[in-house]
Amino acid sequence: MIGWGPSAHARRLLTLALAGLVLAVATGRPEFAGVAAPAVLLLATIRGSRPGQLGVRVWLADTQFVEGTESAVIVDVVAPGEFEADIRMEPGDGIAAGSAVRLRPADELARAARLRFTPERWGSRPLGLVVVTLRDPYRLTEGHVAAALPRVDCRPLPAQLASSVVLSRLPSRLGEHAARTAGDGSEFAGVREFVPGDRQRRINWPATTRTGTLHLSTFAAERTQNTVVIADATADVGEPGSTSLDLVLRGATGAITRYLAQRDRVGLIIFGSRLTWIGPGQGQRHYHRLIDLLVSSPFGWEPAAALTRLPRAALPSGALIIVFSPLLDPRLVEAVRDLRERGFSVLVIDVLNAEPRPDRSVLSVLAGRMWRLEQEAIRFSLTQIGVPVVHWDGTTSLDKPLAPYTRRVMVVHR
Repeated sequence: MIGWGPSAHARRLLTLALAGLVLAVATGRPEFAGVAAPAVLLLATIRGSRPGQLGVRVWLADTQFVEGTESAVIVDVVAPGEFEADIRMEPGDGIAAGSAVRLRPADELARAARLRFTPERWGSRPLGLVVVTLRDPYRLTEGHVAAALPRVDCRPLPAQLASSVVLSRLPSRLGEHAARTAGDGSEFAGVREFVPGDRQRRINWPATTRTGTLHLSTFAAERTQNTVVIADATADVGEPGSTSLDLVLRGATGAITRYLAQRDRVGLIIFGSRLTWIGPGQGQRHYHRLIDLLVSSPFGWEPAAALTRLPRAALPSGALIIVFSPLLDPRLVEAVRDLRERGFSVLVIDVLNAEPRPDRSVLSVLAGRMWRLEQEAIRFSLTQIGVPVVHWDGTTSLDKPLAPYTRRVMVVHR
């Protein structure tokens, strides 16, 4: 149903007409009534035909939403052609709405408008309302209709990652990483003497003509890699929009996207108020499962849960473990140490970008120094047991902190 009422323009005309009539009566001068006559004539048309109902159909232009990425709501309005329609969006929390759209009376009866909006942060967000305002040709009356929009799950913006960390030992499964063993890959590995039974099409003729004996070109085997991403969701500190939890989810999304794109088997472990995980897998459907788990998992601190040993089913043997964490939870630090003792190759990406703000008291300054020394001690202890710790600020690409480990294979030592 449409709620009709006088517009602001009609109220201004009414004020002008009343002022002219009052002045004409008070001063006894009829010319003031003549000033009010045009306003009165326009107000006489206010009782025109107005529709009691309005057909509004609303749907979303996309099915998946990413923070910082523009999307749109399509609004289809069915109304008599002599009315002008203004369509605007009243956004919900965490949603930035675009400008309103005006549909002229000359448009068709079935008129569609595209309202643009941008989710400002990941998570489940209410889109808000769509408000349709109808006006008659003289803009004297207004009719308002509001339609509620659904909630949408907004995914984190993936961090930029163009390279990948590759282990020195890879499982015997066909993939895209060049292994140290010879195989049927495409990357040149070396030249050796021809042995009966070798394929003749791989004869290296330059080496053969130079030495006088048959030599064969060898190639590196192409293998896949098991990668498990651990997202530490126990802390959320920092400025809104770039907190440690924001960086954890964006970094984890970027790593999942990168390793699945190169056909690795990727798993995910959410270390939060409770432990949730999905084992390694491949494919687009598996990607959506991982991202949905990343967004919908519960976050927060739960002191009663002493989780220091991760499930064996989520950690295949010889997997690369990438941990995104601010390293503020001692349970996660102990879990990382346990993974290293179990022989896994672990790489920690530190996303802490905030620290306690001390006041001017001496005790507060000393407490801040002790906190920083404790954090440095945690990182140093991890590097001493063979767990590299790199820092990521959340604004640059992940390739920069990971450069020392992406330019060569990561050798696994127990």
